[in-house]
This record gives sequence, structure tokens and C-alpha cells, in this order.
Amino acid sequence: MNIEIDRDTLLDPLSNVAGIVERKLSLPILSNILLEGSKDNLRFTATDLEMQVSLSVRTKLEDTFETTISARKILDITRALPEKTKLNIQINDTTVLVKALKSKFNLQTLAAKDYPIMKKDEEENTFVKLKQKEFKDILKQVDFSMAQQDIRYYLNGLLFEVDNQKLNIVGTDGHRLSFTSIKLQKDFGKIQTIIPRKTILELVKLLGDGDDDIEINISKTQAHFHFNNIDLITKVIDGKFPDYSRVIPVGHPNIFEIDRQTLLTAMQRASILSNEKYRGIRVVITKNNLKMISTNSEQEQAEEEMEIKYQGEDIDVGFNVTYLIDVLNNIQFDKLNFAFKDSSSSCLVTIPNNEDYKYVVMPMRI
Repeated sequence: MNIEIDRDTLLDPLSNVAGIVERKLSLPILSNILLEGSKDNLRFTATDLEMQVSLSVRTKLEDTFETTISARKILDITRALPEKTKLNIQINDTTVLVKALKSKFNLQTLAAKDYPIMKKDEEENTFVKLKQKEFKDILKQVDFSMAQQDIRYYLNGLLFEVDNQKLNIVGTDGHRLSFTSIKLQKDFGKIQTIIPRKTILELVKLLGDGDDDIEINISKTQAHFHFNNIDLITKVIDGKFPDYSRVIPVGHPNIFEIDRQTLLTAMQRASILSNEKYRGIRVVITKNNLKMISTNSEQEQAEEEMEIKYQGEDIDVGFNVTYLIDVLNNIQFDKLNFAFKDSSSSCLVTIPNNEDYKYVVMPMRI
């Protein structure tokens, strides 16, 4: 079986599916991708048993075939070839021969029948359709708050909560929490599921920036995302997500509005001399004034001061500066509101005249 294909046509799908293949896996076949050819259609599939990505490209095929080949090796070979190179791929029983220009690569294969395909769950699905850019933007508003390898496994992902005509997405690591909400076209009832961290990061990478749709199917055991020519199936995290509504404060009286970019650059400067381990920063708010102070174990100190419109009570509170910089980097709005109750309570960050986004940071002792 021979395949003639352009290097650039091959590189995109290989890059998109190979991202989920991990180097150290218990089953050797999981380091391979599944190649299937039929009716001028070449399909690529990769899985780590928790998530699966498949996509297809059009190319001239004389016959049907299926085989598996090392994801990393075929990607590295394709990437290393010059642009617009024509590849000839010969599929044999136990090998694949790749020829391009004056290069030849003879690769071992494993049987396609042994490849562990994840089947789509058809039962009890909640179906949601959104614009890709819209979905990508709201994921980026919350994904930085996910936990990473937390023993509380249900925090290592994002909560997807379909609540009638709203999709709420929440991430928390126990120290900070992001909440975002988007209106749906119709009432989809109610369902909660936790999408794993790795899936979320893969989605952000694969999603486009246009108005093309993404279709989301959520069931009790898995979620299925279909967009462009990509199908992504993932298992969901079996666990109970914390009641996020109890964490989001209501009625914090001490509020000011601030320019996001100005605060970000000032905070980045102040953070330079913060303690490398604890990353603490003092936020001191007085009438029409915001001061940020950081110190470290070498008795060095940085101080930044800004004028703000503020008439509330004096606040002197410590935070992990990374958590504040994260929200300033990821929320692409010019102005943000910061709200406080007192010097020992959490900080609530919101977007002016927008109830759909909330970010909560717990204070730290400095």
C-alpha cells in the first residue's frame, strides 16, 4: 500500500494527535498512533487510555489499510523535512517505509487490531454547541486555576456545569478559584462533570480562533468534543467538586476599579524581590492609594505605588503574587474590579458590568 502526501498536509494532523502521546507508558502500543486509510481519507488516532484524539485528512488512496506507527518518530521525521516536500509512505505487514527526496526511513509497526480504541458513550448525553473562539476564551479565563497533581484528584480539572441555559466552568486548587459562565442557545437541563486537566490543556491548544462551531457531548462517564475535523473523547473525573458558590464572596464593600495592564506591570516589578518559595506580596489600600510591597529572606524590598479611586476602609493584606499575576495575564479586559471585606478576607476580582466572571484569591500571612 502506497501513500503520496505533502509534508505540510501530514504535519498538522500528526502534531495535533501526537500531543497526547506520553513517552513513558505501560503499553508499548500507546506510544504509537493508529493510521487508517479508506476512500481517499487518511485518519490519525492517538490515545493514552484516558483521552483520545482523532482527525482525518483528504489524500489519494488506492486501497484500505490500518497500522500503528511511533508517534514521536513519524512526527520528528516529517518535521525535519523541508517545506513542500512530497512523501511516499509504503505500508507493509510489519514495517512502514517513508521516502522523501533522498531520505529513507524504515519504521517498525505494531498490529492495528491491538490498538485500544475508546468508544463514544451514546447514553444520557447532554449536547451543547458553542463557537470555538468563545469556548477557547472562557477556558483560558479559568484553566490557570486548576490544581496540578493534587491528592484531591477532583481538583485536577475543570468543573463543567450545565445549568439550564448556562454553562458554568470552574477551576480551583484550594488557594484560588476561577468561575466563568456563558449563555446557551436553549435549556439543556442540569448536569455536572469534571474534565481532566490534560484534556483542557489539549483543547486550548487544538481549538481555533474563528466562529466555527464546537459540539460538546457530556455523559456520566465521558465527554466528547467535535470541531473542525477533530474528535476528542475523554474520560471524566469521578468525584464530587467542592460547592464553589460557598467560596465566592457576596457583598464585599471595599471596591476599586483599576487598569489591568498598569496593575500587571507594577505587580510584576514588585514581585521581582518576593520570596522565591512563598511568593508573598503585601497589598496596602488606603484612601485613593494602592501600595504593593514585597520582601525576601535577604532583607531586600520592592515597593510599587499607584493612585486609585477608593474611599473605603484601610486594607493591609498578603497574597501569593503569582495568583494575582495569573488573573491579570489571562483576563483580556482593560478594566477590572477588586473587592475586599477586610484585612483577613479573600479578594474578589470581577469585570465591570459583567456577572459572568469571578476570581477569588485567599489571603496569606506575611
